[in-house]
Amino acid sequence: MSASDKPVVTRFAPSPTGFLHIGGARTALFNWLFARHHGGKFLLRIEDTDKARSTAEAIDAILDGMRWLGLDWDGHEYYQSQFWARHAEVAHKMLERGHAYRCYMTQEELAAQREKAQAERKPFRINSPWRDRTDEGEGSPVIRLKAPRDGETIIDDRVQGRVTVQNAELDDFILLRSDGSPTYMLAVVVDDHDMGVTHVIRGDDHLNNAFRQIAIIRAMGWPEPTYAHVPLIHGPDGAKLSKRHGALGVDAYRDELGMLPEAVGNYLLRLGWGHGDDEIISREQAIQWFDLDHVGKSPSRFDFKKLESLNGHYIREADDQRLADFVAPRLDLADEQKALLARAMPELKARAHTLLELAEGARFLFAQRPIAPDEAAAALLPPEARALLSSAHARLTTLAEWDAASVEAAIREVAEAAEVKLGKLAQPLRAALTGRTTSPGIFDVLALLGKDESLARIADQMPK
Repeated sequence: MSASDKPVVTRFAPSPTGFLHIGGARTALFNWLFARHHGGKFLLRIEDTDKARSTAEAIDAILDGMRWLGLDWDGHEYYQSQFWARHAEVAHKMLERGHAYRCYMTQEELAAQREKAQAERKPFRINSPWRDRTDEGEGSPVIRLKAPRDGETIIDDRVQGRVTVQNAELDDFILLRSDGSPTYMLAVVVDDHDMGVTHVIRGDDHLNNAFRQIAIIRAMGWPEPTYAHVPLIHGPDGAKLSKRHGALGVDAYRDELGMLPEAVGNYLLRLGWGHGDDEIISREQAIQWFDLDHVGKSPSRFDFKKLESLNGHYIREADDQRLADFVAPRLDLADEQKALLARAMPELKARAHTLLELAEGARFLFAQRPIAPDEAAAALLPPEARALLSSAHARLTTLAEWDAASVEAAIREVAEAAEVKLGKLAQPLRAALTGRTTSPGIFDVLALLGKDESLARIADQMPK
């Protein structure tokens, strides 16, 4: 049975040497969606064979980022280091079948070959004198693949199309190191086979690896998975996305940039995949529509402004209490203050693009008196404006009902009596109530703050 005839199984296999990169998150998303679309399985395998660089903190960050994005995996997560004995077993089977050999080359011999290739300006490929020998050398050998040298290897990639490599370009890479530990190239193939992975969806920086990995698969007589190598994400300048572009871990998009998971997921989906002109795509629609045929062959450019705009859409659509739960820790609010924040959310979220902006916009609600207006707000409070505040204070004090409609009617009366446009009163009111020049509608601000707090803040800015 070929891989394409089996129930779909995909996997995400990050290396735990750092945070969950945004590019890795997109790879995980594509694998998750493909599996869910086909009613298959999505597996998570932590490739921790590099023990010197793998950390528990990085593993926690990967698992946390996956959960935040809503990318649940089937079963428990796997750890590649648990299968070293199995990897070694496969390497020795390849030895028995004549598809691998023990190599006793010294570091000096390898260095000499490398220098010769550099001098001749040729690609460096191992030419081991042990490839066809059966005797033993000195020291502990490595086990190398006996790569095919004639013919060509062809991959019908679901994204890249048909890709061909001459076998003469493949090298006899190491399967088992001299200490018996497996290399990544061997481990990933064995694990994918043993876990029943049918579709390998990953970045196109792994395309060259696929040809080496197929050599192992064919040597073992295993079914070949379907490959789909997705172009990498680039920065706005067209170069590969990197730290200089502000490339961050998924946790930073949540904690430092104030993004919602549904916005990040939607944005990553549209980076390299499309469904007509649809931009706003729910998770349910994504599962229904996702396929590999509509993954583009060209790299996508990461646009932070577009992500921010998309995040603003999802903030406006989000449940008010959920947003209050996200924002409250950023303002260090007590539980009773969260109720006010939730009530204010319909007005606050109308103009916010991130949770950071949402928190900043809500800060005035919990400010301690007397409010200290910022420079721009202070400029709205000359003596004549403060006199208007006194008139507004006097009228508002008489209100029996305190809601947005009642305070609006009262403020309009004051402006008309003073023969000024509404803005001439509304602007200093905003400065007095919030300390800023921007806020939700001034009548909503008055209603949210309540009568006593509003009058007290206005009085603080009135002529003494």
